[in-house]
Amino acid sequence: MTKMNAVAWFDIYVDDLERAVEFYETVLGQKLDAMGDPTGETQMMSFPADMGAYGAAGALTKSPHASPGVGGTIIYFAAQDCAVEQARVEDAGGKVIRPKFSIGEYGWVALCQDTEGNMFGLNSMQ
Repeated sequence: MTKMNAVAWFDIYVDDLERAVEFYETVLGQKLDAMGDPTGETQMMSFPADMGAYGAAGALTKSPHASPGVGGTIIYFAAQDCAVEQARVEDAGGKVIRPKFSIGEYGWVALCQDTEGNMFGLNSMQ
């Protein structure tokens, strides 16, 4: 059996998909792509991903089965310098909860909240 990382996929649940897409495209500086849902129950926009590369892929998801909110799982987006993306958060309609701080040998993290009320992190080595 091939050894794998623990996370294979993530969904960030949203109430307003268009607003959330605009927020993440602005903060991360990347376009999201429309993604079909075989169940027909959800609307999804996927983050750019190379399924053969290190790390997990995922999407913003509007679903009748889940809601956004604070206090649950936190997704950390990789960055060259998380201060760059952090600087875009408030102009995009979100909040910086804890500005860039050191996590020792594992680099730096900034904790933020998106337009839907979800907490997320930004992580970099510088």
